[in-house]
Amino acid sequence: MSEHGRPRWARLPRSLATRVFLLQLVVIVVLAGAALAALVVQARQRTTQEAYDRSMSVAESFANAPGTRAAMESADPSAVLQPAAEQTRMKAGVAYVVAFDPNGIRWSHPDPSLIGGHVSGAFAPAFSGEPFQETFDSTLFGRAVDTTVAVFDPAGKPVGLVSVGIQVKSVQEHLQAQLPVLFVATGAALVLAAGGSALVSRRLRRQTHGLGPAEMTRMYEHHDAVLHAVREGVVITGDGRLQLANDEARRLLDLPAADPAPRLDALGLPPDLAALLGSGRTATDEVHPVGERLLAVNQRPVRRADRTDGAVATLRDTTELRTLAGRAETAHRRLDLLYAAGLRIGTTLDVTRTAEELARAAVPEFADYTTVELLEPVLEGAEPEPGSLRVRRTARTGVRDEFPLYPLGHPVSTAPVSTIPADLAAGRALLIDLAARDDWCADPDHARELLDFGLHSLVSVPLQTGDLVLGVANFWRAEQQPFTAEDLAFAEELALRAAVCLDNARRYTREHATATALQRSLLPGELPAHSAVETAWRYRPAEAGVGGDWFDVIPLSGARVALAVGDVVGHGVAAAATMGRLRTAVHNFSALDLEPDELLAQLDEFVTRMDPTADGGAATGATCLYAVYDPVTGHCAMASAGHPPPALLHPDGTVHVPELPVSPPLGTGTALPAETLDLRLDEGTLLVLFTDGLLQQRRRDTDEAFDLLARALAGSDGTPEGACTAALDALLPERPDDDVALLAARTRCLDPDKIAEWHLERDPASVSRVRTEAAATLERWGLEHKVFATELIISELVTNTIRYGTEPVRLRLLCDDRHLICEVADGSSTSPHLRRAADTDEGGRGLYLVARFCERWGTRYLARGKIIWVEQALAAQEPPAEPDADALLDQWGDL
Repeated sequence: MSEHGRPRWARLPRSLATRVFLLQLVVIVVLAGAALAALVVQARQRTTQEAYDRSMSVAESFANAPGTRAAMESADPSAVLQPAAEQTRMKAGVAYVVAFDPNGIRWSHPDPSLIGGHVSGAFAPAFSGEPFQETFDSTLFGRAVDTTVAVFDPAGKPVGLVSVGIQVKSVQEHLQAQLPVLFVATGAALVLAAGGSALVSRRLRRQTHGLGPAEMTRMYEHHDAVLHAVREGVVITGDGRLQLANDEARRLLDLPAADPAPRLDALGLPPDLAALLGSGRTATDEVHPVGERLLAVNQRPVRRADRTDGAVATLRDTTELRTLAGRAETAHRRLDLLYAAGLRIGTTLDVTRTAEELARAAVPEFADYTTVELLEPVLEGAEPEPGSLRVRRTARTGVRDEFPLYPLGHPVSTAPVSTIPADLAAGRALLIDLAARDDWCADPDHARELLDFGLHSLVSVPLQTGDLVLGVANFWRAEQQPFTAEDLAFAEELALRAAVCLDNARRYTREHATATALQRSLLPGELPAHSAVETAWRYRPAEAGVGGDWFDVIPLSGARVALAVGDVVGHGVAAAATMGRLRTAVHNFSALDLEPDELLAQLDEFVTRMDPTADGGAATGATCLYAVYDPVTGHCAMASAGHPPPALLHPDGTVHVPELPVSPPLGTGTALPAETLDLRLDEGTLLVLFTDGLLQQRRRDTDEAFDLLARALAGSDGTPEGACTAALDALLPERPDDDVALLAARTRCLDPDKIAEWHLERDPASVSRVRTEAAATLERWGLEHKVFATELIISELVTNTIRYGTEPVRLRLLCDDRHLICEVADGSSTSPHLRRAADTDEGGRGLYLVARFCERWGTRYLARGKIIWVEQALAAQEPPAEPDADALLDQWGDL
C-alpha cells in the first residue's frame, strides 16, 4: 500500500491510450523474446538440414559419377578414387569424401596416411540401397553430418561405398546475421505501437466528442434505458447463451428473469428459433411461431477480427400483420382468378359455350364442381319474361369425371328450391350449408345422393345484368373447405362478369337468328324449273354468322336463262339486307333483257347511288357474276364485276376455267366498263358458279383451290347435285371462315324440231302467207288450241313491223315444255308501247289484244335492231275461249 491508502496499481495512468501502449510494450517484449528463441531453434534446424542435404547430394553425385564403379572394381581403386575424391571435396566444400570397400577398407581419405585403414562407425544400413545419414561429433571436424551411399554392380552386389561428411555451422553465426533484423523489427514495432496509441487516443476523443469516463458511464445508462424502453425485442447471444434481452424480448419470448445468462436450449424456445439464435447466422424477417404469436426475426452476427463473437437479433410481433398479409394474398389470388376468368369467359358469342367457360373458370381454383342453369328463352336468344322459371342445365364440370349432379339439358325447375322462386328472381346470392338445411333440393333422394357423394357447401349466384336474370351459377365444394362470406362476394363478382358475356351472347344469338331468317327470306327458297338448264345450289354460312353471298336463276325471253351469283362484304343483318337489294336490282335489270356487261354497268351505278349509311356501307366492294345462256344456239355470254370466274365441266369429264375478264367490284367508283365473254357450250355442260369463300377458306392459295375444285368436279357424277356435294366436301372445312354460295347448272338445248323461222319481205301480202305457215307448224307440234291466238299475235306483230320497222324482218316460233314463244325481229330500234286507245282512235288496240292472249311480252334489243317477243303458257292455264267477230269489233267501239 502507498500513501493515502491507495494501492500502487491505482497510480497507473488512467488514460486508455496509455494503458493500451503499455500493454503493447509488454506484448512487443514478449514477442521479441519469443522471436529470439525461435531464431535459435530455427538456426539449429536450418544448419543441420542444410548439412544433410549437401552431404546427400555430394555422396550420390560421386557414387553415380561415370567411372566410380569401374574404379572400385579395378585392381588398384585408390589410384583412381583418391584424386577424384579430393577434387570433389575441394569443389563441393565438404569435410571429406571417403571411398571404401564392402569390408570397410578405405580407398580414399583427405589424409592419405589413413588409406587402407578400417572405417569406423556403422555403414551396414547402406547395403539396403537407401543412403544412410547420421550426425556425430569428432575431434577433427567437430559436429558433422555423414552420408554413406553404396555402389552396386549390375547384379545388385555392392562393390563399394562412398561416405561424405560436412561440418555443421554454429548457431551463433546464424544469430549474428539475424539479430540486426530482430532489433530493427522490435524498434519499428515500438514506434508503431506508440503511434497507434496516439492515434487511438485521438480517435476515441473524437468519437466520444471529448467525453470522459464519467460521461461515457452516463451515456451507457441512457442507452440501457432506451434499450429497455423500445417496443421491439432486442436479444444479444454468444457462446450458446442469452447475454442480453430487453423487456420487450422477455415479454415476446416469455423468458424467466432468474438466470442472467441462461443457455439458449434451456429457455423453452421453439427448436427453429433456438437454432437460429444459437447459429449466429444472418437472418432477415424470418417468421417463427412462438406460442400464439408470429415473430419476425432479424439477426446480424457480431464479428471480432476473423471470428464470430455472438449475434444481435431483433424481434417484432407480426401476428396481426401476417393475418392481414394472408387476407391480402387471398384477395390477390382471387383477383388473378377473376382476371384469368375474364380472359377465358366470352371468347365466343355462343350462349352454351359461354356457360361452359364460366363453369371451367371456377374449377378447381374456387370450387370443386360447377353447374350453370340458364332460362330457356336465353338459350334461344330471347329476353326472358319476369318470373320465368323454366331453367335448363347448360354446363357442368368438376374435379372428377363422374359426379351425380344433373346432366346437361336436364330441366331444373327448382334447383335449389330457395333460390329460384325468391332469391334468384330478386338477384340475391345464397351461401348454403348442405348438411344443415333440407330445402335446397326438390328431390330428397337426389339430395341424399349428393350428400353421400361428399358435397357439403354450395354458393348459388344469379346471373343477372341490370334487372334481367338470365339463370343461376352453382358452385359446389366437396374436397375444399366450406365457403365463407368472402367467397360469396367473389362468386357474385365472377357471376356478374359472366352474366355480361352471356347477355352479349344472347343478343348475338337473337341478331344471328334475325339475320339468318332475313337472309333465308331474301335467298331463293326454290329455284324455278327451266327448260334451258337443270340447277342445284348450296349455301353455307360462315362461323361468324350469315353474310351477303347470294345467287339466282332468272328466266329470260326467248327460252333463255340468266345465272347470277354475288358477294357483299361483311356479315350480319346489314350484309343480308344489302344482298336483298342487289338481288332485287338484278331481277329488275334482267327484265330489260340487257347484255351482261350492260346489266353490270347499271348495277354498278345502282350501288354507287345507294345511301352509304342505309346498310352500314356494306355494298361498297360487292361483286357479281352474271351469265346468260341461250338453249337455241348453245351460246353463253357472261361478265364479272370483281367476281371469280365459273368452272365448266364438259360432257367428256374435263374441267375448264375460262379466262373471264374481271372488272373492279361494284361501287368502287372506277367507272371501268365490264367486258363480256362469249362461249359456245355443248349440251350437258355443267356450269358451276360460286363465291370466293369457296376458294379462300383458311387462306388457301387460289391456284391450289382451283385445282382442288377441278379434281372434285371431275370426280363427281356430273349432275348438279353431285357437283355441289363434291365441291363442298373437297374445299369447305367444318367451320368455314366465310359464307359460301354455290350454283351448278347443266345446260340443255332446245329441240330443233321445236324451232321454226321465217325471213319476211316488207310486203303486207306476206302476213297472210306466214300466218298460214305458222298455223300449220303449230298443228304439227300438237298445239291446235294455240292457232287462233298465235295467228292474231303474228298478224299484229308482223303487220306493225312491216309498217314501221326496217329490214331484215324475221319471225321465229319456239316451243319448249312449258311455253310457246313468238319472236318478230327487224333492224330498227323503235319499240311499241301498250296504251289505251280513245274512242275516236282508229288504231292503238293491237298490243292490247296481244297482251290479252299471252302470258307476258316485251322487247329485247340486239346489237342491231330489236326483237318483240310474246310468250304463251302451254299447260299452266286453260286456253281462253275464242272470241267471235263481234267481240273483236267491240274492242274498237262504234261511231
